[in-house]
Amino acid sequence: MPLKPFRPQNVLLMPNAAVERAVSLAAKLEKLLSQKNVKTRWFPCDFDDLENKPDLDGIDLAIVFGGDGTLLRAGHICAPLGIPILGVQSGRLGFLVELNEENLTDGIKRLVGKDYHLESRMMLTAELYSNDQLSQTWDVINEVVICRGKDVRPIQVRVDLREGYMNSYMADGVIVSTATGSTAYALASGGPVLPPELRNMLILPIAPHLSFDRAVVLAEGAEVDLYPTSSHDVVLSVDGITPIPLKDGDHVHIRNNPQSLHMLRFGEPNYFYRDLAAMMQRNPILEMKKND
Repeated sequence: MPLKPFRPQNVLLMPNAAVERAVSLAAKLEKLLSQKNVKTRWFPCDFDDLENKPDLDGIDLAIVFGGDGTLLRAGHICAPLGIPILGVQSGRLGFLVELNEENLTDGIKRLVGKDYHLESRMMLTAELYSNDQLSQTWDVINEVVICRGKDVRPIQVRVDLREGYMNSYMADGVIVSTATGSTAYALASGGPVLPPELRNMLILPIAPHLSFDRAVVLAEGAEVDLYPTSSHDVVLSVDGITPIPLKDGDHVHIRNNPQSLHMLRFGEPNYFYRDLAAMMQRNPILEMKKND
């Protein structure tokens, strides 16, 4: 069932604490919301302090100021409670942000007027098993990556599905991505772009060597087990977190997450393809230099 638009009453402002422009835009938006009788609370995102969490009591919307990395951090905080997020671009260009400084005022008018739609995006659950015992669990918005460590040599990763063995890759690594993550590391590795409403997993090898080199899109509800084998370092990273070393015998189980990431969007139904075409023709590094 589609999520219904609502008029937010209590908004959490989440600027990237390391980006001055993000903080200044958050202050500007706070004034705009105050004029609309919307209460606000601040939580600057500090990527060096991932343990610090905001008070979400009563919050019905989080507005995030930064790039896609900041929005991912906010998603991990808000998704478990079903709190939607709205991204304001004030860092690098990204596929997940919705507003920018130029359309901020108009966006707030549409927000309080309930002139938007809520998009529900599939998340994954990743479970790390050591000696067949569950060791750690993560919520995943973008991707799970198993890859080589400091040694520039390929690793072997066996991929099993519930139906049995799928493939073994000799590669720098393997990505298991959501549709949201298909525009992140998977795209940079030559993978296809999946529309955000799809609830499918994407499996993609990174720089495969004498291995099957095509991406595979799995049916909705699929489950995946990754078994890495190597005589040198192998690491696991979830949504870009600091890589975790894997030991012999470790494996990672990936399945659909019962939670979804809710994102607030103002665009027309075809916004994704329109924005995709525009984004693919722009160089984020050049854009950053223009803004310096």
